[in-house]
Amino acid sequence: MSTTTEFNLDEYPALVDFVRTQYDETRSRWVLQAPERILVMDETSKEIVDRCDGTRSVAMIIDGLAREYDAPRDVIEHDVIAVLKLLSEKMFLVMR
Repeated sequence: MSTTTEFNLDEYPALVDFVRTQYDETRSRWVLQAPERILVMDETSKEIVDRCDGTRSVAMIIDGLAREYDAPRDVIEHDVIAVLKLLSEKMFLVMR
C-alpha cells in the first residue's frame, strides 16, 4: 500500500481502516470521521468517497461517474484526482 499523492489510474483507493463516513445532523452534511479529526464533504466528494472501497480502480471510478452523470471524462478525472489527493494528504486514504 502507498500513500503517495501521485495517482496511477490502475490503483485501487480505499479509506484507511479507522476512517468512516457519517451523516452529521448538526452540520446537515456528510463527513469523514477519524480519531481527533473530521472532514466535511460536499456532494461531489461523497460520490467519490463512496466508490473508494478498494474494489474499483481510479479509472473505474472516473468512468463510472462520467457515465452516471453524463459528464466529460476529463472533468470527472480532474475532480476525482483532486479529492483523492486531498484525502491522501490528510491520510484518510491509501492506494492498493
